[in-house]
Amino acid sequence: MDKQSIFDAVQEIFRDNFDDEELVITRETCADDIEDWDSLEQINLLTAMEKKFGLKFKLDDVRGLENVGDLLDLIERLTA
Repeated sequence: MDKQSIFDAVQEIFRDNFDDEELVITRETCADDIEDWDSLEQINLLTAMEKKFGLKFKLDDVRGLENVGDLLDLIERLTA
């Protein structure tokens, strides 16, 4: 899966999870940028991404994620 396909899929997951079809994320987007992005929503996002990409994140994988860019890089590494 190429970078743009991963980004598009993650964008759609964010829109679905936050119920906002106008939501636009960037690589720099972080939890502080989206009002409803709390720890529970983080779990929901990661679970949705595991299902979408057929992955199983490890705690060590997601512990250091600071923004969407880090998440995209992780998904790309795990799906390569």
